[in-house]
Amino acid sequence: MINEVHAEPRTRWWPAIVTLAAGTAGLVWVWGSDNDRSGQERVYLTTAVGLGVLVLLGLWLTLFSALPRRTRVRALVIILAVFALAAGTVRVRGVTGDLIPIFEWRWAGRPPAPLEMLPLPAPLPDAPSVPPAATVPAAPAPPPAARDGDRPSIVLERDYPQFLGPDRSGMVASAPLATDWSRVPPRLVWRQRVGAAWSGFAVSSGLAVTQEQRGAREMVVAYNVADGSPRWAQGDDAHYATTVAGEGPRATPTIDRGRVFTLGATGVLNAFDLTTGKRLWRRDVGVDHESPMPDWGRSSSPLAVDDLVVVTAGGQDGHALAAYNRDSGQPVWQAGNDAVSYSSPHLATLAGVRQIVVMNQSTVAGHDPSTGRVLWEHSWPRIQPSVAQPLMLPGDRVLVSSGYGVGSRLLQIAAGGGGLQASLVWESTRLKSKFANVVVHDGFVYGLDDGVLACVDPSTGERRWKSGRYGHGQLILAGELLMVQTEEGELVLVAPRSDEHRELARVAVFGRKTWNPPALAGRYLFVRNDLEAAAYELPLR
Repeated sequence: MINEVHAEPRTRWWPAIVTLAAGTAGLVWVWGSDNDRSGQERVYLTTAVGLGVLVLLGLWLTLFSALPRRTRVRALVIILAVFALAAGTVRVRGVTGDLIPIFEWRWAGRPPAPLEMLPLPAPLPDAPSVPPAATVPAAPAPPPAARDGDRPSIVLERDYPQFLGPDRSGMVASAPLATDWSRVPPRLVWRQRVGAAWSGFAVSSGLAVTQEQRGAREMVVAYNVADGSPRWAQGDDAHYATTVAGEGPRATPTIDRGRVFTLGATGVLNAFDLTTGKRLWRRDVGVDHESPMPDWGRSSSPLAVDDLVVVTAGGQDGHALAAYNRDSGQPVWQAGNDAVSYSSPHLATLAGVRQIVVMNQSTVAGHDPSTGRVLWEHSWPRIQPSVAQPLMLPGDRVLVSSGYGVGSRLLQIAAGGGGLQASLVWESTRLKSKFANVVVHDGFVYGLDDGVLACVDPSTGERRWKSGRYGHGQLILAGELLMVQTEEGELVLVAPRSDEHRELARVAVFGRKTWNPPALAGRYLFVRNDLEAAAYELPLR
């Protein structure tokens, strides 16, 4: 008897090779330097290419490879075991500004329990939630920062009382700062742990006030600028947290005439006495205006205007922007019909008319501060979240920018048609500001174009240069210097020149993701991220 020998079919390698080659070509196309895609779009496309390659390789292995059945089963078991091992040992701690996951070991040391990481003073009794319309007595003048001989003395030459500084432009007056930090580096005044949040500091009267998440409570904490010790703290039972957006409040407090106004991530609007921390009133913006919770949490820093506190509300049928009485917390007006964005209201004078400019989800608009009436409106692409503040430019012009590949537009505000009108001057994808706010110096605009510093001529929209990969951080213009806080937690000084990118100094501040806006009060810089805060004295020339 002749035994027949059945030859094993030859392994078909060519489908796997073609799949890997196509995936490689796809990545080259996505990341090629000859395109102007946003970092987020590159990540989306890279993920799509990667998943497509994995699916095709899986189909090849199980159905078309012609490998022995035992080999295919073993390969699948190994692949599943690797994925199970990764899921059991690694977790996602968040994402970068380009939506790249940040991984860490599951057994990595975690911060202490938020409510235990540093002592807080006992909160004072609250005032009634919404007191009668009678005027609340004015807060007494706050004491100086140095109240005893043991505390080092810090004299703040200037305040930084709200988001992006005194006029909410991101441009602040500053004494001449030294630029040779290798010889005389910034001096660390204090550094300590804080609760999770993307809020910044508001600094005034010897106090630096910020918002934090501590356990299940959303806290407002006032620190002494001299040593970082907490002066007072108040909290609400509120908690916002997602893997992508992070945890805790995202808006910066506003200090105005002895009051502190804050908006939490879930919509709790508070008023506190700056000196004592006593709560004066509290409202819930989402409840008041029947507006849905934004996907990334509420991040509108309150704007104090005259006797009003103005926040974005995002309610329909005339509830896009809302104003409350600063003394009583009673609603005064609401106006506009657009959904909420992640920008903050801005007080400006355009075409000779004082107004509140606000970036909504699908419009940019100007409102009458007294009544909320919409003075002008311009449509905006409703593609992705809008975060950056509109920049007011000379000649009654407004520069608006968004990330995610949207770009910028320059609007001209002028009288016409019995009111004000906004007309488009130019639009460009040469400046796509996602988190950071843009500033203007000597007639040129500077901002982070999808994480890379860029200089743009606002008269034409043309980009003069693009250089310096700082990530999705923050920046402010300090006198004649551009101060960039990188996404990786470094502080960088850049000379704002239209002809070249010139980095002057760099110092490491934090070693992890930093999205919070810095605050510069005179020579003192207050910075934080979602884990710790620090105060630095900057060297002067």
